[in-house]
Amino acid sequence: MQIVFSSVLPDVPAAAVIWLLLLTVAAVAVAALVVRPDWLRSAVAGRIRQAALPSTMEVAEEERERHRYAGEVAVAAERASTTAGRRRAEWLAAQEEVETAWAAYEAAEADVRRLSAAAAMPLPETVRTPAEYADRERYLHRAALEAYRRKELSAEQLSDVFAHRNGWDPRRHPVEQELVLHRGIRDHLAARHRAAVAREREAWRAAELAAAAAGSLRKEAFAALERRPEEVESVVPMPETRRPVAEPSRESTGAARGRAAAAY
Repeated sequence: MQIVFSSVLPDVPAAAVIWLLLLTVAAVAVAALVVRPDWLRSAVAGRIRQAALPSTMEVAEEERERHRYAGEVAVAAERASTTAGRRRAEWLAAQEEVETAWAAYEAAEADVRRLSAAAAMPLPETVRTPAEYADRERYLHRAALEAYRRKELSAEQLSDVFAHRNGWDPRRHPVEQELVLHRGIRDHLAARHRAAVAREREAWRAAELAAAAAGSLRKEAFAALERRPEEVESVVPMPETRRPVAEPSRESTGAARGRAAAAY
C-alpha cells in the first residue's frame, strides 16, 4: 500500500496543474460567451454564408449564360428594329395615300359645285326621241365605265349605272347626268378617303407598337450585359448588434402627448 502511494503522489501536482489549466480555459471561454454571445454566432454564420456563396465555376457558368441571353435578346432587338422600320415605312405610305385621296376628293367636290351651278341655269331643249334617249344612255354608260377604270367609281356604283337604279336615269339631260356622275364620283372618293384615314391610323398604331417593342428589347439587352450575378443570401442571417433602448425623457413624453392631443 505504501508502495502504491509513493508511486502516485509524485504525479498529483502535475495533474492538478493540468486540471487548473483546463478549468481556466473553460472559464475564459464561458466568460467570453457571456460577455460577447455574438462571437460564436458570427463565426458560424460566416462559415455557412461562405459555403452558400456560388463557386468560381458556378459564377463563370452564370456569366456565360448571361452573355448568351444578352446575345439572344440583341438579335431579337435587331429584328424588332427592322420590323419597326418597315412599319414606319408603311405608315408613311399610308399618310401619302390619305393626302392623295383628300386631294382627289377636293377636286371632285369642286367639280360638283361647278356642275351644280351649271345645272341651276335653264337647260337647252333637245328633241326627245328614241335615238336621243339611246345617245344619252350610251353617254352615261361610257362616262361611268371610264370613271370606273380611273377608280373613281366602285363596282357597286357601276352595276347601279347599268341597271338604271339608285338615281342613275339615262333619260336625263346630259348636264344632269354629268352632275349625278360627279356626285357619285365624289361620294366614292370620300369613302376612299375615310378608308385611307382608317388604314393610316392602324399603320400608326402598328408602328408605335413596333417601336416600343424594339426599344424594350434594346433596354433588356443592355441590362442583361450590365447585370451581375447576385450573391446568394446566407441561410443564417448575420447577427445584429442590439442597442439599448433609451427610456423616454419627460420632455419627449410631453411632446408626444402634445402631438397626440393635437391629433385628436
